[in-house]
Amino acid sequence: MRTITCIATLMLVSAAAHGQDFDLLLQGGHVIDGKNGLSAVRDVGIKDGKVAAIERSIDASRAVKTVNVSGLYVTPGLIDIHVHVYAGTGERGSYAGDNSVYPDPFTYRTGVTTVVDAGSSGWRNFEDFKDRIIDRSRTRVLAFLNIVGNGMRGGRYEQNMDDMDAKPTAEMALKHKDLIVGVKTAHFNGPEWKPVDQAIAAGKIAKIPIMVDFGRAYPERSLAQLLNDKFRPGDIYTHCYAGGGRGELLEGRVNPAILPAQKRGIIFDVGHGGGSFVWATAVQAFKEGYYPNSISTDLHIGSMNAGMKDMLNVMSKIMALGMSLDDVILRSTWNPAREIQHEELGHLSVGAIADVAVLRVEKGKFGFVDQNGGRMDGNQKLVAELTLRDGRVVWDLNGLSRLPWDKMPADARGDPRWDGFASPGRGSRKQGTRKQ
Repeated sequence: MRTITCIATLMLVSAAAHGQDFDLLLQGGHVIDGKNGLSAVRDVGIKDGKVAAIERSIDASRAVKTVNVSGLYVTPGLIDIHVHVYAGTGERGSYAGDNSVYPDPFTYRTGVTTVVDAGSSGWRNFEDFKDRIIDRSRTRVLAFLNIVGNGMRGGRYEQNMDDMDAKPTAEMALKHKDLIVGVKTAHFNGPEWKPVDQAIAAGKIAKIPIMVDFGRAYPERSLAQLLNDKFRPGDIYTHCYAGGGRGELLEGRVNPAILPAQKRGIIFDVGHGGGSFVWATAVQAFKEGYYPNSISTDLHIGSMNAGMKDMLNVMSKIMALGMSLDDVILRSTWNPAREIQHEELGHLSVGAIADVAVLRVEKGKFGFVDQNGGRMDGNQKLVAELTLRDGRVVWDLNGLSRLPWDKMPADARGDPRWDGFASPGRGSRKQGTRKQ
């Protein structure tokens, strides 16, 4: 009798443990994971903020919370490597001020879990940016450090070559190497190469890439020279489909320096922005096989309500040009993770951080506008249904993770094991306020 009782007890303990295999289970979605070459219907089990299992079928009884995501696409959390989020200083006309936006209102609702500020701060004010924004945001915020010590504060700062110094820039990057992923040069109007040369020198010391917003080309400072003579493999050319004087198109054709540079490992990033995406450039680029390595927004006050709008709108534009959903997801997750040397992000491998986007592809007639106000029509558009940060729901457009109000127990509360809005309560593990 004692043996039977022991066996029964063990079975009950095993069953209880079995029921807690996962904090959250996403069931029935089409998983797209570029790193692992996966594009198929799978269940995703999450435990302690990490991906714990991806299987063809996982029983709902093994999870604290199960969410049916059938008909939706489950992807790694999106990574936007070109934003401006150094808000809050009160400085007018400055990307270290009023031109920037706070990240959290713009990220989770579009499936974005990681952003990289593209040079709003330099070595002189990065630690203020860290205190104001990085340390206080729920979104993971990383940074390209501007080669200008004062950062992107407007013309009189950004044209000051005396404030472009590789040594202090590299020292700050090394001091905060968990946060600073590269060096940025932008908006320089002269024909000199000093901004690029100093950025590369800093990048070499800190062993990080540079990102260049080329501004305009000159005979003595051409795009071909930048790509052939200056850039190293892994360096990033942003605003890759801009119009105007940067030189992406020459006499209506893709600059002949671009495709060989891309084959050598130079990165071409969308960086849409308010004035850096033209349909004529993008259409010609796609005709000639010049595709972006990564998709990003250049989010700021001048782009968020214009043609750019948000990350999913930019991704939808690239789909309207003819790129498949799988390739668009790759260029918004795993590719940018590699470009910023954070390969712990951008994929759904077992053991990976459970940053997840659950996306819907809406079908219909949609219009997408470029910097000049020209519209291209498309028949599909991406929408974020759910976003998870560290395994917890932080955006839920239609309440997929919630019970009908009239079916909820009277004392029901969100469980902080899966609910990013719940406060830790008795019997629950304490939820951290923020993680990198």
